[in-house]
Formats: sequence, structure tokens, C-alpha cells
Amino acid sequence: MRRPGGRTARTRAAVLEAAMAELAEKGYAGTRIEQIAARAGVALSTVYRRWGNLDGLIQDLVNDITVEQPIPDSGALESDLAAVGRIIVGLHRHPVHRPWMDALIMTAIREPGSRLLLSETIQARIRRAAVVVERAVERGEIPADTCADEVIRMLAAPFYYRMYVSGEPVTDDLAGLSAARVMAAVRAGAVRDPGAAPR
Repeated sequence: MRRPGGRTARTRAAVLEAAMAELAEKGYAGTRIEQIAARAGVALSTVYRRWGNLDGLIQDLVNDITVEQPIPDSGALESDLAAVGRIIVGLHRHPVHRPWMDALIMTAIREPGSRLLLSETIQARIRRAAVVVERAVERGEIPADTCADEVIRMLAAPFYYRMYVSGEPVTDDLAGLSAARVMAAVRAGAVRDPGAAPR
């Protein structure tokens, strides 16, 4: 989707910058849309008209943060997967993204709307990152019937298990370790799409 330019773009940038600052200082629970509007120097009605509510604004901000992460293209799948892993680590440590994800996961347990938002966000990110697997198929590096989405799920699973289940630290070496393990599974033919016809 093409983003607006001119004054509209400047307003959006100011509001997103203010939202990031408020979230970093006060956390998700302490952030109020009124304070964001005041900090950005825009009318509260402008924020409501564009984003509807605080969750809509934060979703836009998180999408912006995610889109800014470049999809790697090193020419080798394992190194690309390791780079995707490092992106996950970076988002995990981001002062806006992590509190937002924590809050969304907590509310998703109880609220269908949050559950849907979480599912849509995760699926969109899987599809974006799956490009590295599709490129590897095109290069002939891995079997043509490899399930690209499942490769990304397998790569990301150890990170989110540590964040939200075991409480173990998300260490810098996890990206390379996870990529190597996923590559071993791909080479063994364990991540094939049963509905795809091998070429």
C-alpha cells in the first residue's frame, strides 16, 4: 500500500514517533492516545480519525517497525535464515515491539479480536519471511516441495518458546543455531508440503 506524502506523511511520522516515545517511557499499559496526540502536536480528533483507537495506532507502528527490517538475500538459505533469526532477536529487544507483543498475547488468551489480530500479524510475518525459502527453491538449493511457511515457523519457534514459555534467555547465538537445525530438517526432507507435487 502506498503511503501518503506531504503534510499527511509528516503528521503520521510525528504521531508514530510520539507513540514510540510514550511506549518506551510508560509501557503499553501506561500509554494514552491523548498524550501521544499532545506530544506529536496534533489534534486528538486527527489521531482518532486516522487510527480509530490506541490499538490501531500501535498496530500501524509495529507494522512500520517490521517493514523496516530488510528481507535478507545472501544467496544461501542457511545464512538468510540466520539473518531472519537476528531480526526476531532485534524485535524482541525493541522498546516498542516487545511490550506490544506481550500485551497482545496476554489479551489474545481472553479476547477473540486480539486473537485474530495476533494470528493475522504472525501469518503476515511468516509470509514476508518465507520469501527467503522461495528464493532457495528457485535456485535449486532445496527441494521444490519444501513448505516455505513451515520452515519459517520452525525457525521462529525456539525464540518464542523462550520468550513466552520457558523464560530462558534469547541469546545472540540462537539465530545461527536455529537456522542450522532447520536446514538439517530441510535437507532431510522433513519440511515438505504434502499437498505439493515434487518437480
